[in-house]
Amino acid sequence: MIIREAEVSDVALISPLFDKYRQFYKCESNIERASKYLEARLTNKESIIFICLSDKTAIGFTQLYPTFCSVELSRIFVLYDLYILSSHRNLGAGTRLMNTAKNYAIDHGGSRLDLETETNNQTAQALYEKLGYEKDINFYKYSLELE
Repeated sequence: MIIREAEVSDVALISPLFDKYRQFYKCESNIERASKYLEARLTNKESIIFICLSDKTAIGFTQLYPTFCSVELSRIFVLYDLYILSSHRNLGAGTRLMNTAKNYAIDHGGSRLDLETETNNQTAQALYEKLGYEKDINFYKYSLELE
């Protein structure tokens, strides 16, 4: 397995995985829209994507969004997406992608790496907790849909 930072030229490799990731969260498949989204993020340097390759085949990815924490007066990163093809799970790709994201955040001055997942995604929760992530019990998450 090779993990490396993705470039705009990798969008075609990542898009099918990103589309499957979105389907996991009950979104309709739309490769074209997924590709445009990823291309824009990478072109505008708005996110950092790491891709996991096995024999030149993309088997997983993670996407980070850099931001800041006013309270801590520091840079933080949000690990928003993590996806591994079901055929390649439990082989260490998720752990390697998560550790790559952590090292990237540290190397780029991050004080914290945040993520969230569905309450019923126990597989992901087990991975996160194994890697030392702690469940936040002090804050609620709120969202406002803007249409």
